[in-house]
Amino acid sequence: MRDSVSLEMTLSREEFLRLLPGAVGLAEATGDGGGFRGRDGSGRWTIRLSPLADLRLGSVVLPRHRIDIQLEGYSKGEVEAFMARFHRGFQRGGG
Repeated sequence: MRDSVSLEMTLSREEFLRLLPGAVGLAEATGDGGGFRGRDGSGRWTIRLSPLADLRLGSVVLPRHRIDIQLEGYSKGEVEAFMARFHRGFQRGGG
């Protein structure tokens, strides 16, 4: 099964790179430029990071990126588990 997901995320490239390994369940992810690849069991994933225009809220400026995720060889349940782990890896606490 092949699945594609696109997300817009408000974070810097550096923050994305720091959090990516935990979000995909690896100690480290291999990448070239804006693309990253890895394996998870029998499945393969590819993630592409593309910069978007900054989000401006008054004097606050937040960097944004589009994240394109391609998943190959995953069952529907494995896709859902991968995406749940991915989202958890980028969650931010607040209070």
